[in-house]
Amino acid sequence: MQVTVFLRNTTFHLVPRCNCGYKIKEKEGGYKKMKLLFNILIPFFGTSLGAACVFVMRKQLSDVVQRILTGFAAGVMVAASIWSLLIPAMEQAEWMGKLSFVPAAVGFWIGILFLLGLDRLIPHLHANSSQPEGPKSQLRKTTMMVLAVTLHNIPEGMAVGVVYAGLLSGNAQISAAGALALSLGIAIQNFPEGAIISMPLKAEGESKGKAFLSGVLSGVVEPIGAMLTILGAKLVIPILPYLLSFAAGSMFYVVVEELIPEMSQGEHSNIGTIAFAVGFCIMMALDVALG
Repeated sequence: MQVTVFLRNTTFHLVPRCNCGYKIKEKEGGYKKMKLLFNILIPFFGTSLGAACVFVMRKQLSDVVQRILTGFAAGVMVAASIWSLLIPAMEQAEWMGKLSFVPAAVGFWIGILFLLGLDRLIPHLHANSSQPEGPKSQLRKTTMMVLAVTLHNIPEGMAVGVVYAGLLSGNAQISAAGALALSLGIAIQNFPEGAIISMPLKAEGESKGKAFLSGVLSGVVEPIGAMLTILGAKLVIPILPYLLSFAAGSMFYVVVEELIPEMSQGEHSNIGTIAFAVGFCIMMALDVALG
């Protein structure tokens, strides 16, 4: 609405001011949401890129290459558990003084037991293994291989979700760069996991498209778990130290129970150990440099 005021030899047009500040804030809020969604999807992109190797690599991954990739993934997961999860968990509980380790230890053990329970309840089959684990099932071999990698991805998705929930709450111990470092680190270790699931499926006789889709689906649980954790942020924040260490315990279980044995199989097992050290150092550098 425009109001016109007439004075001698002068005409004023009074136009009400628009709420520009509100519009700017609205745009900023939309940008932050899009950025958050992208950062949560980064690990999923890593899995998808790894699964896409099925289109560019003609031969199946050799045992040595698989050990290298598995060792690398294990090193990244251990470093992420320490610098991105366990240390922040203890910093969150600094008010407890010398007992600040208690929430980290409790959450860590709950994470271990949680993955142990899933390991017993869900039928799955690891790469280079002919013996399925978990309850007896009539599921296809390819389906159980996908389930095995999906088990890896559950704690990783929760780890990303917990860290971003803490960041959104304004927690001083969690920075945007540190949260991004965790997403990038998990994406890096997801790349070989995506390849390890899609390439054997292709060798088993699956088409390239189905092998790729299976690799992608194994990583879908990560962004879903992260989003559910963020949506429950009000419940998450009061127990953040426990949840951070819970994710760390879950990831440690996967490393010790599955990845380390796989990277140590056969001859030249030391190559897996070297790859572990490389992955550990890269994730440590990412977290320290960005966090």
